Amino acid sequence: MQIDGTIVAPDEPASWDPNYARLWLHFSKLNGIIFQGNGVIDGSGSKWWAASCKKNKSNPCKGAPTALTIDSSTGVKVKGITVQNSQQMNFVITRCNSVRISDVIISSPGDSPNTDGIHITESTNVVLQDSKIGTGDDCVSIVNGSSNIKMKRIYCGPGHGISIGSLGKDNSTGIVTKVVLDTALLRETTNGLRIKTWQGGHGYVRGIRYENVKMENVANPIIIDQFYCDSPKSCENQTAAVEISQIMYRNISGTSKSPKAMKFSCSDTVPCSNIVLTNVNLEGKDGTVETYCNSAQGFGYGIVHPSIDCLTSHDKDYTFTPDIIEVSEATSQEIVHAEL
Repeated sequence: MQIDGTIVAPDEPASWDPNYARLWLHFSKLNGIIFQGNGVIDGSGSKWWAASCKKNKSNPCKGAPTALTIDSSTGVKVKGITVQNSQQMNFVITRCNSVRISDVIISSPGDSPNTDGIHITESTNVVLQDSKIGTGDDCVSIVNGSSNIKMKRIYCGPGHGISIGSLGKDNSTGIVTKVVLDTALLRETTNGLRIKTWQGGHGYVRGIRYENVKMENVANPIIIDQFYCDSPKSCENQTAAVEISQIMYRNISGTSKSPKAMKFSCSDTVPCSNIVLTNVNLEGKDGTVETYCNSAQGFGYGIVHPSIDCLTSHDKDYTFTPDIIEVSEATSQEIVHAEL
C-alpha cells in the first residue's frame, strides 16, 4: 500500500456516516501487508475536538473516528507515513500479530482531546521504532491483551507520555506483559513513563522494562497509578485491582516539572511488587523533588535520585533479568521474541 500526497478527511462531523462513527481509514484481515511512502493522512479534526466534552463539559461525551486502523492482521509493516490532526485516536493497531512500525510521524496539537498517537490493543509481537509522536493524549498507549511490545528510539512531546493502560475499567480484566522501551526522549509531556489502572479491575501488568530514557521538563516522569479515574464524577473505592509487578527502570534521567518526580500509588489490597530502579537521576526544574509511595514494594541499586526509601522491600535478592527483546526475520514477518 503506497501512500503519497495527502489524504484528507471530511472536516464536518455532521456529514459523517453514523454507521462508521468510529472509523475512517480501516484495514482488516491482511497478511504480509506493507504500508509505505512519504504521504500524509490528515483527519481534519478541529471541529471534532471543539465538540468534545473534554473541551466543553456542556458537550455530550461521544466517540469520534480513528484516522488509521489496522485490525486482525499478521505480518504488517508500516514505514515513513505521517498521521496528523486525527478526529480522535491517530493510529490504532488492534488484534494484530507481528507488526513493525518505523519512521512514522504522528502530529496533533497538544490540546486536542483523546488523540492518542499509537494505540496498541489485543496485539502481540509489535516493534515500534525511530518515530516522532506529538499529540493531545498518550504518545503510545498499550492496553489489554497486548504482549511482546518493543519500542526503540522514540520521541514523545507534546502529549501524556508513554502509557500502559488504562486497564480494569468497569471491573474488567486487563493483561499486559513483556513491554520494553529502549532509548526515548520525552519533552514537555504531562506524564513520562506511566502505568494506569482503575480500581475494581482484575488481571496483571508484569515484565516491563524502561531504559535509556531522557526527560525534559516532564510532569510525573515515573508514575504507577492504581487509582486512575478519568471520569466526570469521583470513582468509588474498591478492593480489587490489576496486579502490577516486575517493573524495571534503568538509566532514566532528566528534569521533572512536578515536585513528585516518582509516584508509586498502589492498591492497599493488591500492592505493586518487584519494582527495580537502577541509575535513575531526576532533578527538579524548580526546586527539589521526591518520591511518593503507597503500598509499593521494590528496591534500587546504583544511583537512584530522588530517594526511594518509601519503597518497602521483602526480598532484595530478587533477580530481574529482562533480556533485550530480539528482533528476527521469519517468512516476511517481523517476530519479537521476549524473555523477561
